[in-house]
Amino acid sequence: MHASHKRRLAYTSSASNSDSRTITERMSLTTSPGSRRRGRGGDDLALLRSLAQQVAAAIRSIGGVVDLSVEQQTDIPTVRIRVRPEDAARYGLQPGEVTTMIHTAFVGNEVNRVLEGQISFPMVVRYPETAAHDLAVIGHTLIDSPSGAKVPLDAVADIHEDRGPNFISREGVQRRIVVQCNVAGRDLLAVVNEIQAVVAEKIKLPQGYRVEYGGQFESEAQASRRLLLLGSGVIVGILLILATAFHSTRDALIIMLNLPLALVGGVAGVYLAGGVLSVASLIGFITLFGIATRNGIMLVSHIRHLREVEGVTDLKEAVMRGASERLAPILMTAMAAGLALIPIAAGVGKPGSEIQAPMAVVILFGLFTSTALNMVVVPTVYYAAGRQRANA
Repeated sequence: MHASHKRRLAYTSSASNSDSRTITERMSLTTSPGSRRRGRGGDDLALLRSLAQQVAAAIRSIGGVVDLSVEQQTDIPTVRIRVRPEDAARYGLQPGEVTTMIHTAFVGNEVNRVLEGQISFPMVVRYPETAAHDLAVIGHTLIDSPSGAKVPLDAVADIHEDRGPNFISREGVQRRIVVQCNVAGRDLLAVVNEIQAVVAEKIKLPQGYRVEYGGQFESEAQASRRLLLLGSGVIVGILLILATAFHSTRDALIIMLNLPLALVGGVAGVYLAGGVLSVASLIGFITLFGIATRNGIMLVSHIRHLREVEGVTDLKEAVMRGASERLAPILMTAMAAGLALIPIAAGVGKPGSEIQAPMAVVILFGLFTSTALNMVVVPTVYYAAGRQRANA
């Protein structure tokens, strides 16, 4: 019926409801029945709404939670018509046939389309809209029986005023209600973890009901896992390429020492930028590992060149000369990249810099520590490993 009638017509041989689906990109908690049961079970919308309000009250005080809202479901006036199968059978009627006739009478049934110019309009057969305002008129509605007799509707169905939900959300053929919020001023994952802990502690769910979490944090978690796997593959790939290029696993491992040296600065950068390890930060770490490995290659390859090509036999002299002669090139390449990243890193926290700034901070701080320690740690380890190999 139209909204102006302030009531809705419901006709059932067993209860049925219309469904709607809510789509949101924000973090949401979905409270839904886990199984279908007789009685109260998953069909108790009042219990579902009560649980949603409890969840909202529990997480309202959590830091970072903003724009908290519960999916609005309200009861509206309806006229409920429940067919009595045994009475309908006396007239040779099936409950489905009765509901189809009621639908045609009060909701309408499209029988044709009318073409006006290039626009077509449906031709709908139905009773006048005023017929649904009076329960007596509805009850006196005549239904055709197979024998040809006209049967009043109230002879085969119970008709009464009732109240029902304006809509019912479903997901996976289960009723649900959404509690949703945005996150501001805190790490999204930290807020989600706290919400999950608070809900698990304070909300006691009846049997057959559960809380599900969804939203942007799911995509971020999937991306983080994917990047961690890719990062691990990158490290293994770099090690294999270095071992093949230098024909020495020892030299490859010494060059790989730059990775933890770079990691120190990257972690410090993440901490100073707010302590949020985002997807952009992970991309920055992967980029940083490549730059740090390049610095190690420049140093170790030159030390090997001095010993194998220029004939420097003394290990200590080769290491000292290699470090001093490669200091300027390594510093120049590191400074060129670092100076270019400073303006980007300075935009931390500003709108539009959510991706570039965290990545730039990680690379910038990692470059500083890897470059500084590369000139001290890598030559020292190379010299120690070389002496140990000579003594062996």
